[in-house]
Amino acid sequence: MRIIVTICAAAITVAVATTAQAFCGFYVARADTSLFNKASQVVLVRDDNRTVITMANDFEGSVKDFAVVIPVPTKIEREQINVGDRAIVDHLDAYTAPRLVEYFDPDPCMRYENYKMSQDSAFPSSTVTRESATAARSLGVVIEASYTVGEYDILILSAKESGGLIQWLKDNDYRLPQGAEKVVDSYLKQDMRFFVAKVNLAEQSKLGYQYLRPLQIAYESNKFMLPIRLGTLNAKGKQELYVYALTRSGRVETTNYRTVKMPSDTYVPEFVQGEFAEFYRSMFDRQVAAENERAVFLEYAWDMNWCDPCAADPLSQQDLRKLGVFWVGGQSSNDSLSMPAQDVFVTRLHVRYDSEHFPEDLVFQETGDRQNYQGRYIIQRPFNGESSCDISQYQTELRDRQEREAQQLANLTGWNIEDIRKKIPFPQLAEPQNEPWWKRIWG
Repeated sequence: MRIIVTICAAAITVAVATTAQAFCGFYVARADTSLFNKASQVVLVRDDNRTVITMANDFEGSVKDFAVVIPVPTKIEREQINVGDRAIVDHLDAYTAPRLVEYFDPDPCMRYENYKMSQDSAFPSSTVTRESATAARSLGVVIEASYTVGEYDILILSAKESGGLIQWLKDNDYRLPQGAEKVVDSYLKQDMRFFVAKVNLAEQSKLGYQYLRPLQIAYESNKFMLPIRLGTLNAKGKQELYVYALTRSGRVETTNYRTVKMPSDTYVPEFVQGEFAEFYRSMFDRQVAAENERAVFLEYAWDMNWCDPCAADPLSQQDLRKLGVFWVGGQSSNDSLSMPAQDVFVTRLHVRYDSEHFPEDLVFQETGDRQNYQGRYIIQRPFNGESSCDISQYQTELRDRQEREAQQLANLTGWNIEDIRKKIPFPQLAEPQNEPWWKRIWG
């Protein structure tokens, strides 16, 4: 039996200033998707009613067992399907990941002002026999199209009733989770089709790929949404989903769930650099709980042509074009294609979901908000050099600052405050200079 897996979220398987700030600083760590298990990624390119979806699946196992069924809002032609490059999705993940940055205290004996910033060639292929098409019609299922694209055999299905579609999928070795019929029926009532993909082992062997590349679909629809409900039916526990939305206009948010900004621009103790993964996971867990597990979290929103500080270089026009950003690079030279793109705004959303807390598919809207935002956490390194003056006041202020950082870290993560304090090298306060000699005789 083939196995329906959860691909991206999709579907079935079976506190910002009013003006932009320059953050500066030195980037030292990032919280990319590798920090979370079962992390699926979807890139959504959206302009007017045109959408390109890139789905980077997190399937583990033999590729012969891979199968995916995705509700789509319209019929899909062969030229609307492509196989993408996983490396570009990974690059986008790295570019938009929450980051840890560091600053350094100057010599306290020097006068200074402290500024706080605060496609693959493929041909239509008859992957469906006349007998199987006839069998499908007897169940009220229409095989509207069949293609071989790269290493995938793809069908576009429509149906009159969910029961007939469920039976057809089972007859063709798709294993569906319990409860799928009710959800499938809701998609059919919205006049949606189903995009079905399996791995063509012969084509994969010919192409030489040892992993499954992302599937891409381009279509036109007024619906700006991502179906996640069927993916929750056979999931083992909660799932992590990352959505990278690329638009011309500005930030993207969900309309049927709250979109909440992750805490940002927070100073944390130095030891967090060595525990950044644990820190970010704990903080995210705490934010999810605070929102009753029903929110979508904003981790990054920025113009694609620059970053500050950069956890990875901005994507070039050429890479964005491969993700489906069709309004860049069309008439450009090869030199300009390698440059960052203008007029592309990226939004990174992170959601932890299950069927209980996310009973509806994700519905999105574009906004005109182009203010830059990033999940950014700051280490302020103390001055450790030789000083030529009395630094007792600096040391007192440093201890106060480190205590504030400890308390902020405890509030963000729920970690024990005493355990945090044990990891912080609080300075021993220097004895004040020019005291009478007799004050130091007996300590």
